[in-house]
Amino acid sequence: MSTSVLFDLPGPRARRRQLVGTVVGALVVAALVGLALWRLAANGQLEPDRWAVLFDPASGVPQALWQGLLNTLAVAAVGMVLATVLGALLAVGRLSDHAWVRIPVGVVIELFRAVPLLILILFCLLFLPTVGVPMTAFRALVLGLTLYNMAVLAEIFRAGILSVDRGQREAAFALGMRKTQVMTLVLLPQAVRRMLPVLVAQLVVLLKDSSLGFIVGYVELLRTARSLVEFFNFSFGSQYTFQLYVAAALVYIVVNVVLSQVARSVEKRTRRSTKAAAAKDVELPADVQMGGGGGPV
Repeated sequence: MSTSVLFDLPGPRARRRQLVGTVVGALVVAALVGLALWRLAANGQLEPDRWAVLFDPASGVPQALWQGLLNTLAVAAVGMVLATVLGALLAVGRLSDHAWVRIPVGVVIELFRAVPLLILILFCLLFLPTVGVPMTAFRALVLGLTLYNMAVLAEIFRAGILSVDRGQREAAFALGMRKTQVMTLVLLPQAVRRMLPVLVAQLVVLLKDSSLGFIVGYVELLRTARSLVEFFNFSFGSQYTFQLYVAAALVYIVVNVVLSQVARSVEKRTRRSTKAAAAKDVELPADVQMGGGGGPV
């Protein structure tokens, strides 16, 4: 009989209550979904003709959504790389033994974590050109996303580094490694493997936050969908509003799911390689497996 240290396993009565709660919850969700579909069908929103425009090249909708997706991915990719690199550097700086490094880095992290992302984007677009920094909508959006997410990722990296067993650090120092070598070769690789799910979650947030680009005039996916809605509203009334926004939402969902799956694949592969390396390290040499005289033990 299996037991748990943290909690008691549910008995038959508790399991029945959990089953009833699950069934009731599923029925409620199904009823709400059915009600929503019924209302949409009553308003004619589920008619095939309204959804066909999403796949008709003559309408220009597939091409526009594809271009909007490419613009979104361009901003997200640049922002992810910059925020990850700068976040790792800030995390290392905040863990420095020197107060003249640790304190300013901590101020920078707390500052950009506290300022809302929209204010950072508007600051980059409206203020930086006044001090001679050339700025476009793309640059303002990337810079705002980078400044905000590097501060968040810095704290994620710092927590991951501190979660590594202290013995790893002490063993590395005992081998004569310098602090930079300990950080880059021992602590950071282990920390990244541990916090990979959290990192991916934050990068997914960064991807979705790129939708704020429509405020500064950057034509990303949401801005594209909004422009298409305005065009079709002007030309045909509000016939395709629901369909266009649903299409944009589905594209975001697909991209986020793909990103999460890639991260899971990398995590599993890293875990397998780590286990294989550990097994190889503990494998006994042939002269140890055999007896001292050369015969089998």
